[in-house]
Amino acid sequence: PNIGLISTLCVHAKINEMGFIETPYRKVDDGKVNLNELTYLSAEEEDTAKIAQSNVAVNADGSFVEDRIVSRQTGDFPILEKNEVEWMDVAPNQIVGLSASLIPFLEHDDANRALMGSNMQR
Repeated sequence: PNIGLISTLCVHAKINEMGFIETPYRKVDDGKVNLNELTYLSAEEEDTAKIAQSNVAVNADGSFVEDRIVSRQTGDFPILEKNEVEWMDVAPNQIVGLSASLIPFLEHDDANRALMGSNMQR
């Protein structure tokens, strides 16, 4: 399993003892985010999980500010009740590699231009 090893790994990713890529998430229980502990999930575990974005507003105690949370699940982006969310991303740049995360305003850039810029930084 060398997927992701030929190109660059995502920023917070690591390789587990079985050789699979894992990325960190914060556990959400009953609408409250555990801010003190990270759990690493593989792509298989992540596929069916209900995951909130890292920029969702959270109170100091870890509870979501809003009642409805924009999430992702199995390639879709549903708006879920806060009690339905299972995990939360650690950082907004978690889905890109180190060189791509250095490009300012990456989300507003043309995809080909961003790809060229990240490849030139290697």
